[in-house]
Amino acid sequence: MGQDGALQEKAARRAALRNEYWRTMTNPHNHLRGESGGVFDTGLARFQAMRVNHFEHFKPTGRSFKIGMLTVVLPIFVYAKMMKYERDQREQQYRTGQVAYKDRRFKFI
Repeated sequence: MGQDGALQEKAARRAALRNEYWRTMTNPHNHLRGESGGVFDTGLARFQAMRVNHFEHFKPTGRSFKIGMLTVVLPIFVYAKMMKYERDQREQQYRTGQVAYKDRRFKFI
C-alpha cells in the first residue's frame, strides 16, 4: 500500500466522521433523548480527564524541580534583588543630597 492508499483511507475516515457529525447535529429528535447541544467528543473527554487527574499521577523528578526553580522561584528572587538594589541606590542619593527634595519621587510616603 502506497501513499495514495493511505491518503484515500484518511479521506474515507474524514468523510465518515463528517457524515456522522452532520447526522448527529441535524437530528431533530435529539431533544427526546436529552442530547441537545453538541456532539460528544471522546478525544476531548479523555483530554479533560487527563488534565483533571494530572496531579494525582505526578511524580517529582530532578527535571521538574529545575523547571520549577527556573520558571518560578529564580525570576521572583532576581526581581526582588533588582528592586532592593534600585531602592537602596535611590535612598543613598536622597540621603547624600544628590537629589533635591522637589525632584524626589514619593515625597509624601
